[in-house]
Amino acid sequence: MGAYLLQRLAYSVFVLWGALTVIFVAVRVVPGDPAQMMIGTYASAEEVAQLRQRLGLDEPLLVQYGRYLVEAVKLDFGDSLRLGQPAIAAVAQRVPATALLALTAMIQALIVSLPLGIIAALYRHSLLDRVVSVLSLIGQSVPNFWLGIMFILIFARWLQWLPSGGIGDWRHLILPSLSLALLLIGVLTRLVRSGLLEVLGEDFVRTAYGKGLAPRVVVVRHALPNALIPVVTVAGLQLGHLLAGAVITETVFAWPGVGRLLVDAISNRDYPVVQVAVLFITAGFILVNLLVDISYAYLDP
Repeated sequence: MGAYLLQRLAYSVFVLWGALTVIFVAVRVVPGDPAQMMIGTYASAEEVAQLRQRLGLDEPLLVQYGRYLVEAVKLDFGDSLRLGQPAIAAVAQRVPATALLALTAMIQALIVSLPLGIIAALYRHSLLDRVVSVLSLIGQSVPNFWLGIMFILIFARWLQWLPSGGIGDWRHLILPSLSLALLLIGVLTRLVRSGLLEVLGEDFVRTAYGKGLAPRVVVVRHALPNALIPVVTVAGLQLGHLLAGAVITETVFAWPGVGRLLVDAISNRDYPVVQVAVLFITAGFILVNLLVDISYAYLDP
């Protein structure tokens, strides 16, 4: 197990280096001069050149890349060009809001998808199974940004039951978390159904029935734990997708998380904040994948 963990950690470091490199290149091929945007359109060419020199933007890309990697190892990404504070601090202030949104969506998805998947598998080919399958497919197909706009239109504007955006009490969390959770509900429901159907046909399940165990005991104690092995894997990976997908949802609902900060930073060519925000999302994917690999090894040694 120790060698396996070391191997996964080595892969994670390599992926993180690749992500850092992609981020460095991506933010510099976007049109627009951050120095010009910071100093304003009416500044002289000399003032812009001085600011570029102070920010190190006039150096060769290889020099910038080398300094960028060294500073990344020290978790020093410089100051935000727009906010006037360390970029890592600006992103860290938004992490709790994004984590709250993603975890709430994940909990909602698990609470709904597990019972639906079990019911659909136990009543295979019934009307209930068909309804659950169709709703799951619709949930997977609807874009969450469109769903968010529809939620705002119906529940915030027409019915005026819930706030349309921002952060505050629990009511502000309902619409953005639901718009993220519905896609995951569709994915996990279909996965639970297919996994449970496959396991119910195994010999050990038939043996449990043959021993006279109650159907509820067979399903809960014997079939379901084995069917949940791929569900754990996909749920972990989808948690990483929730962190990335929150970029769109946070923008639609004006949720003050990392995603909205990233959109604002891209619009203002705020290189340090873009780098830290994308690195946070990438590191979230890597960490979740590592935890999933570890849990999968324990669930299915």
